[in-house]
Amino acid sequence: MTAFSLEPAQADWCAELRELAARRLRPLAGRGEPGRVNRALVTELGRLGLLSRLFTSGALDLCLMRESLARACTEAETALALQGLGAHPVHAHGTEAQRGRWIPRVSDGSAVAAFALSEPGAGSDAAALALAADPDGAGGWRLTGEKCWISNAPEADLYTVFARTGPGAGSRGVTAFLVPADRPGLTGTPLDMLSPHPIGTLRFDAVPVTADDLLGEPGRGFRVAMDTLNLFRPSVGAFAVGMAQAALDAALEHTASREAFGGRLGDLQAVSHQVAEMAVRTEAARLMVYAAAAAHDAGEPDVPRRAAMAKLLATETAQYVVDRSVQLHGARALRRGHLLEHLYREVRAPRVYEGASEVQRGIIAKELYKSLEDR
Repeated sequence: MTAFSLEPAQADWCAELRELAARRLRPLAGRGEPGRVNRALVTELGRLGLLSRLFTSGALDLCLMRESLARACTEAETALALQGLGAHPVHAHGTEAQRGRWIPRVSDGSAVAAFALSEPGAGSDAAALALAADPDGAGGWRLTGEKCWISNAPEADLYTVFARTGPGAGSRGVTAFLVPADRPGLTGTPLDMLSPHPIGTLRFDAVPVTADDLLGEPGRGFRVAMDTLNLFRPSVGAFAVGMAQAALDAALEHTASREAFGGRLGDLQAVSHQVAEMAVRTEAARLMVYAAAAAHDAGEPDVPRRAAMAKLLATETAQYVVDRSVQLHGARALRRGHLLEHLYREVRAPRVYEGASEVQRGIIAKELYKSLEDR
């Protein structure tokens, strides 16, 4: 297999995922409450074996799962992705005891995970986080401060939390902790956001953590965060590609059947050229996502640049394609409950989370100039 084509078995698996999402996951998603964790949906993802694949598959498989689910049910895609994002640091950097306690529960959907990095003053500038981890005098720490815009908060059962244990500026002195939701002093509030999945704030009032809660080494938490984001950024692009493809499919079907101006809407060159442009951009984004994921799985050194490029191109492309599809559909696409109305709300957030588009451009430029210096 190359980065630019899929084996027949992979293509068949993607088709099977889309069918499962439409038949078994979409009905559960429809019965969920916007802004709340849909535990029935998470449980079904576990029953289907998709959550356990988060911890046994590479980046390309993760992208194929996210793209396939997103084409049929964005809520299922997001529920799956958030489980992976929140629990991957436990899987990759946790102790045997931590993994033994939490990974089986995340895999079967009985525990909901969350990735708690962003803060009110440290969103795109993740290295500026200020959540304090103060020594308690007994070999542990007390976490004090706030996290904000945390997906699955405040309903998750476990949180990967990044806090400052040392006085160093920027990424130095940041430590990752696994914090169960029942720790004393940990509270949260849901936020009413545009996107339908749950997002909230977390408040830490001297929350106790010990050496047994460490994820990785003290002071090396930023590496844990970046390792996780380098894996998941291409798959955010895959989520975006899935939404773009769903919007493109809807535009094709609509313009092929809609009668307007004495013929099919798709017979108008102004329309057909827009559809062609949507298709070209979607395919280009897909290929870049696959290439970035394949580079990650191969252990290539330029993964940060490729991951940033994939997320940037795919999320910006999805915004364009969904917007164009809405325009081609007209007012019907703006009715509550229409697929494109749903996609229009979903597609905006990925350009912001896990590093905004501007952050991705900064990463790309930094990596390009670094490669020049290394020659």
